[in-house]
Amino acid sequence: MTAQTGHMGRNDALRAARLRAGWRTLEQAAARLTQHGQQLLDDRQFSVSARTWRRWEGAHPGWPAEETAIVLHDALGRWPEDLGFTTPPGWIRPEHHEEADVKRRAFVSVTAAALVAGPFAPQHVDPALIDYFRQQLEGHYRADMLLGPHDLIGTVSAQYQLIDKLIRSAKGETRRGLLRIGAAYAALVGWLYQDAGDMGGASFWRGVTQEIAMRSRDAHLIGYSLVNQAQVRTDLGDGPAVIDLCEAALAGPDRLVPKVRVMALQQQAHGASLVRDRGAVDRLIDQADALLGRVDDALPWGNACRRTPGYLEVQRATCYGRLGLGAQALALWDQVLQIVPETARRDRGVYLARHATAAAGAGEPDQALEIARTAADIAAQTRSARMRRELVALQQAMRPWQDAPVGQDLAEVLAPVTEGS
Repeated sequence: MTAQTGHMGRNDALRAARLRAGWRTLEQAAARLTQHGQQLLDDRQFSVSARTWRRWEGAHPGWPAEETAIVLHDALGRWPEDLGFTTPPGWIRPEHHEEADVKRRAFVSVTAAALVAGPFAPQHVDPALIDYFRQQLEGHYRADMLLGPHDLIGTVSAQYQLIDKLIRSAKGETRRGLLRIGAAYAALVGWLYQDAGDMGGASFWRGVTQEIAMRSRDAHLIGYSLVNQAQVRTDLGDGPAVIDLCEAALAGPDRLVPKVRVMALQQQAHGASLVRDRGAVDRLIDQADALLGRVDDALPWGNACRRTPGYLEVQRATCYGRLGLGAQALALWDQVLQIVPETARRDRGVYLARHATAAAGAGEPDQALEIARTAADIAAQTRSARMRRELVALQQAMRPWQDAPVGQDLAEVLAPVTEGS
């Protein structure tokens, strides 16, 4: 369905719906929709500004975020395509209550994968299943890069549930092998929740990872599980906790494989950036860099340091951006993004959003806008909450130019993925 915009360069469909609702001004409409959305979604952060509503009633209203579309429908009784918005390809109308029920069922189902009562009836467990699950795990890592979190959470957690069932019957080395691969699957589910923006789900599954790692008595996995916990704390902005967890991982035995030490050192650098310690950031990443060439294990998990081009410079650039070192971060992102492949779509989108924020911090708003165009397209495709969060940070960095044409253009570019944040 095409937009129903009037002949005078405005969206008459939305204007008419607003007036029918008794909202006489744009300011009143924005305030009423904000109030309605906060009540409907139980989210005090939901907000629509008068400026956004003014754009919606203009000739180019764009398309609202999915949550905002739900609120508009609930408040005005019509979906966005019937309110003059420009319908994107593939849009399917969500039904709020059905969607909420589905999400609740999905969360219960996925969480139940880690909480199935036992024991199960004994069964023979072939050791070859360990290699089967290892191969499947590598495929999940590749799919995550291409699809994003939402389409994989159910699949990966269901496989974890099967592994857990087999662990209860397996014996000896087969059981230990399944515990090790089960910890890797739980870690991936935790990461998917984290990327989807559900920090509660992420924390739950990181806890499952740590429990299974401890049961496996594998020192490498235990260190890996602590770094996983630190990743969640990084996203929560808790620098001291990140440092504590990484120091605990690094306090493990000297035989800890270089990969785990690299992961712990770079994650501790993120903790250092959160407590504003630039010297520690460089020292820790340099220590990790000295170990990177020694990463040669055959473990199926935690291979981002080998798989990601410019892995440690990505971490350094991210830390520099967090420290407000815009020019230094910008120079690093310029280098990194030349070698990140297009196939790493979601990670590339996150890096582009950080690159744009660095450009803003370096006083280059026009460059930030051009970079943001591509990042916003990827964010809309992958529905990554991590990317959306980075784009919100970009908006904040661009506040000095919010009333200039470049700032207004940025608001229009980001509106489909950041409104309602």
